[in-house]
Order: sequence, then structure tokens, then C-alpha cells
Amino acid sequence: MGTTLLTNAGGLFIQGEHLNQALRGQDISSNCTLLDPSFVLIKDGLIKDYGAIGHAPDRADEIIDLHGKFILPGFVDSHTHTVFAGSREKEMVARSLGKSYQEIAQEGGGILNSAAKLRNMSEDELYDAAVIRIQRILAKGTTTLEIKSGYGLSYEAELKMLRVIKRLKENLPINIYASLLAAHALPKEFADNRAAYISMITDRLIPEVAYQGLADFVDVFCEKIAFSAAETEQILEAGQRHGLVGKIHSNQFTSIGGIEAAIKHRALSVDHLEHLPQHDIDLLGQSDLVATLLPQAAFFLSDPMPPARKLIDAGATIALATDFNPGSSPGYSMPFIMTLACAKMGLTPIEALAAMTINAAASLNQAGQFGSITRGKRADLIITKSMPSLAYMAYAFSEEHIDQVYAAGERIH
Repeated sequence: MGTTLLTNAGGLFIQGEHLNQALRGQDISSNCTLLDPSFVLIKDGLIKDYGAIGHAPDRADEIIDLHGKFILPGFVDSHTHTVFAGSREKEMVARSLGKSYQEIAQEGGGILNSAAKLRNMSEDELYDAAVIRIQRILAKGTTTLEIKSGYGLSYEAELKMLRVIKRLKENLPINIYASLLAAHALPKEFADNRAAYISMITDRLIPEVAYQGLADFVDVFCEKIAFSAAETEQILEAGQRHGLVGKIHSNQFTSIGGIEAAIKHRALSVDHLEHLPQHDIDLLGQSDLVATLLPQAAFFLSDPMPPARKLIDAGATIALATDFNPGSSPGYSMPFIMTLACAKMGLTPIEALAAMTINAAASLNQAGQFGSITRGKRADLIITKSMPSLAYMAYAFSEEHIDQVYAAGERIH
């Protein structure tokens, strides 16, 4: 592949030498800085060197003068539902007329609506639709994407979703990680027999997914309208037995013990967290869980924003993701997530960017591979358009800020 020198950058976002773990608590800001002017040297898909412009090498196979543009780590969107069957704009209208997300779900809308549509689509149709979405996602600077199943809600349809995700992983120039989220909602056919559905997940689906290598993680929606903390533990335990690390949705609407279950079963992350009593904040501050915040879902549903500042003050590790899905968060722009984090949750642009990169990588257990501009890591990079400061990316949220995107050293946008 040779060497590529990105030089004369106006700002290089660095988070500490040899950074291979998440930044927790106040470290999310104290460890991060912008270096100006600067360079990055790419060799064989990895970051070979970086630093102040005075230390840049004289030669490279390709030299690109950035004329003051910024170099940032590629965004890591660690919580998405990118494979789905169709849009759900009618539910937005229903909420405008006074119905809650929970009421819509109880009436057969929401996740069950998506599941009914997806079961009637072929793998090729799902794959083709997802490819178009991911091409747009790449243009927004995302170089790593986690994608969940959970719109199948049957043995066959969940496997179908995961096979689609595997095809995307094999064929597209983006890092993709898959999560089995069969425990997203209780399907209608099991409405009178919850235990049978959970047994199907733990005794049939998880072993088959592990055998075929279709998922990296197992996920559960731990909420009153979905699955209890005890049911969540059953599913996480089954995942552990088959080598699938846990991630859970929790505290979106209520606190019912999901965080305790995640800690007990050594899950990587607990995601959503719009409703957090102080007890749960304290637990997250003391644990190794990554608290993945999804401000776009709160924004779209008019729910409270996750208490990011309280979590940082408690010493927790926070990440940011889009929750891209057709019902509660139909957007995939990580720069807009930065805007929401700064405007609605009180984060600084530097804190938001760290939460969208190294900490999000940690929520996928990959902080040693990408998520920061560090020697030896994969060269997943964003070159911005010309802008006066990092804060401008969060401030000017209607503008397109991404000029070029590199994945493993290859320019893909």
C-alpha cells in the first residue's frame, strides 16, 4: 500500500500517546488536545507517525497538503439498527397527536411494526437497502458501525438479519460489528408465553448464531415494555456460555435493574440511560461499563436527555451513538450527535468527540484497534472541510463538514 502523508493540518485531535482504553470521568477532556499545525503518516493501513509539522517526514509515496483542514479519528457509531424494512413516519404523526412511544408499541406499532415488514422482505432486498444507507453513513465520517438484529423476532428472521449484516461486513469498506437483539420486543405469537420465546433465544438461537459466527455481541432491551432484569440475566448468561459478550438497552423510560444485571454479567455497555436515578449514576461511576448515550432518540421522542455531565462527574465512561433506526431515531449523522451533545447535554466539543471515537470503540471492546490517532492503530480518519475550530462542527449543524474519509488507510469518500 505504500505510505501516505497528510500534512499541514490545521488541527489534529489527539487523546494521549498509546491510548488503548476508554477515557473515564474527567479524563475525557483533560487527556485530549488539538495539535496545530500537524501531520499524520499512514503506512500499510496503519498510523505510522503523527505530530507537529516540524517533525513531518520529507518523503512519502503520496503527499496530501490539507491547507489547514482538521484530521480527526473516524467516528465509531456503536449503537445502530441500520438493517430494517421501511420507514415509520406515521408513528411520528401519532406522537404529534398525543400518543406516547409506549402506547404505540402496545397497539402493535413500533418494533412489532418493523418486524412485520421485515419478515416479508428477502435477504437481497434488505441488503440492497442497507448498502445505500451505509454509503450515506460513510459520507458523514463514520468508519465503524455496530448493527443490531431485533426486527425479525423469530428464529428464521433473526438469522436472516444477521446473515445480511455479515454480507455487509464482508463487502463494504467499513468496520461492522453485529449484535443479536432477538430480545428487542415480545412477538405477538408469544404474547401468552414469554418463557417459550426466551427459551427459543437462549436454547436455539444463541447457540446457532455462535456456531455460524453471525454476531459479536448479544443485546437485550431491559424495560417494562420489553424484558425484565431477570429475563435479561437469562439471555446474557446464555450469551456468555456461547462466547457472545453482552450489551443492553436500559433506562430509556424506567429503571428496573438493567444496570445491575449488566454489571453482574460483565456486559460491555449499557445504552440509552435517559432516566437515571442517582443510584444508577453511582453504579456506572464505579463500574467498567461504558454508558452509551443516544441523544437523538431523546430528541426525536421529546424525552429527557441523558445526564452526561452527572455521569462524567461520577467518574463514568460515556460514549455517544446515533441509535439509527426507523422509529425513534431516523438519522445517521454523527456530527449532529455532536451538536446535540454540546447543545442539549452540556458537553464540550472535545468531550463529545472523545465519546464518539475512543470511548465508543471501547464499547465494542476495540479501543486497542481504532478510535484514536495513535501509532500502530488502524488509519480510520476524517479530513474535515475548512473550518475555524473544532467547535464549528457542532455549531454549524446544517453544514456538511466531512471532506474525506479513510478506512484502514484507504480513501473511501
